[in-house]
Amino acid sequence: MNLKLIIAAVVLALVAAFFVFDLGQYVSLEFFKEQQSTFNEYYQQNPLIVILIFAATYIVMTGASLPFATPLTVLAGAIFGTFVGSIVVSFASTIGATIAFLVSRFLFQDAVESKFGDRLAKLQDGIEREGAFYVFGLRLVPLFPFVVLNSLLGLTKIKTFTFFWASQLGMLLGTIVYVNAGKELANINSIGDIASPTLLASFIALGILPIASKFILNFLRSRKQVEENA
Repeated sequence: MNLKLIIAAVVLALVAAFFVFDLGQYVSLEFFKEQQSTFNEYYQQNPLIVILIFAATYIVMTGASLPFATPLTVLAGAIFGTFVGSIVVSFASTIGATIAFLVSRFLFQDAVESKFGDRLAKLQDGIEREGAFYVFGLRLVPLFPFVVLNSLLGLTKIKTFTFFWASQLGMLLGTIVYVNAGKELANINSIGDIASPTLLASFIALGILPIASKFILNFLRSRKQVEENA
């Protein structure tokens, strides 16, 4: 059987099962708040098991491109605290994102290349060469959905290792903010309670900075070359 069909079927089955069995109710702030004492008690008794189960759940969720990374990140803060929670989420989110990235690349990149290859060639070459700047900047900007960005970047020529480390570094600040907020889970009623307009504006500014800087440097370098050749 075609490997692409198998992988696509597995991903679709995971997504379908999640919605058919209404598993989303178990990945909500309301459920976490109701069960917080139970989670905390079990973690105190079995810390390693809880960390492994949580990390595996996070990886599967993000690898299947299910949009529940944010509430899980908040839960990590409620259970593990800021330091341990940030480490667990940082690696779990990046591993899951990389799986989604590779799935998208394996399933769809050839089709995109065959249909739009000529028009995207220059963009693809630039991303392959200096993709870390773009990944780092995009990860800092909360306006771009996490799961969508994983799949879209999988269609580019950026190297997998570059995607991994730039994603982990770019997401680290946001991870710490949301994990830290999770310590006050009882006072959080929605994600909006964490993501204030000021905080979002700060992330956007941080995300745009490296990308804008790269464009400016390339523009100045191009102008210098033109002047030298004139």
